[in-house]
Formats: sequence, C-alpha cells, structure tokens
Amino acid sequence: MKAFSLITLVCCALCSMRLSAQTFPFTKDKLVGVNVSMSVETLKNRRVVRVTKDSVVKEVDEPTFVRLNGVAFKDGVIEVMVLSKLQANAPELARGFIGVAFRINEDHSKFECIYIRPANGRDSNQVRRNHSIQYFSYPDYKFSRLRKEAPEQYESYADMGLNEWIKLKIVVKGQQARLFINGSKEPALIVNDLKHGAGHSGAIGLWVDVGTEGFFSDLKILR
Repeated sequence: MKAFSLITLVCCALCSMRLSAQTFPFTKDKLVGVNVSMSVETLKNRRVVRVTKDSVVKEVDEPTFVRLNGVAFKDGVIEVMVLSKLQANAPELARGFIGVAFRINEDHSKFECIYIRPANGRDSNQVRRNHSIQYFSYPDYKFSRLRKEAPEQYESYADMGLNEWIKLKIVVKGQQARLFINGSKEPALIVNDLKHGAGHSGAIGLWVDVGTEGFFSDLKILR
C-alpha cells in the first residue's frame, strides 16, 4: 500500500510539472526590445526571433535583450534553441555571444544571465575553448570582474559552433543555476551563488551582445 501511494504521488508530481510547462508564442505583442533591434521571421523552417544589439550601446554584458511580456520567473526551467552568426561588421572580439537573461527587474537594472560564445567552442586555442560558456550578473559582476576575481569558476567549455542550432536548458533553483547544452545529461556550467540571491525574481530575456546576429526558437518555460 505504501509503495502504491508513493507511485501515485510521483505520478501526480510529474503530471503537475507537465501542466506547468509553457511554450512561449513568438508574437510581437509578447516581445519588447531593450537596447536591441528585433524581428519575428522564419529561418530554416523555424519561427524565430532575430535579435541584434543596438550599436549605441558600447559596453558589454549590458541589458541588451528581448524581454518576454507577461512572464514572471523565479525558479524553474528555461529551454530554447539558439543560433548565432557573426555580423559582417563584427569586431575581432566577437564570438557570437547569445544566451538568456533571467530574473530581470522592472527597470532592467538587475538580472542574471548565462550565455555562450559559439566561436570559441572549436577554436584551436585551448584558453578560448575554456571560455565557451559564461555567467554574469548585472550590474556588478560582469565577465571581466568574475574572470579576474574567480578564474574559471563562472566559465566553461562545451562543443558548439556558429551557424548551427544549439539547445540551451537553464535550470534555476534558489541561488543555483545549471546550464545543459544539446540535451546533455550533465550540466556544462553550474553556478551555485547567483549574485542577486535566491529571493530575486523577474522577467526572461533573449540576450545578445556585440557582433551577433542571434536567432531564438522553440522557447519553453517550466515553472
């Protein structure tokens, strides 16, 4: 009887998780550009949001994302397919920066972000390969500070490349965030100390940085 009750509880929990999954519709009324240009279009038979950073924003690791209307996110799972290309005028430092900002506050002055640098994933320089994935926390903990004060702790490697679809899965709980790449069972990056703390919540953003023509598709949110 106890075993049956346990199975029943597990099944109910799984059903609850399925019911809370949300596929986000890419319609213009649901999207707000913040320091970016955006458009909803079709790429390789996928409905996508195309995003490029506004050239007036010169700093890196800034609020440069498409904010999702009507989404309040604290803990849960964010899944999205991303593809990044280098723009024709991309600077030498460009790496195809693309990712997800989360727990964004109302005025975009605080948020967490995990992004990838696809151009680094198959580079012949091992140091660059080690910098394929990045976490930062806006405004106080950008990549440069984290790299200086805690080398390698907030960066990692995963196989990836430009001009190809990459599946990102970010699992957030309390002060921890884990990034899974392309369906891997093990996380490619674990952040155990999200800088804004466990109690912070807010919106989700489709984030890009300098030199990137970014495409986002198949966004799912589980809360």
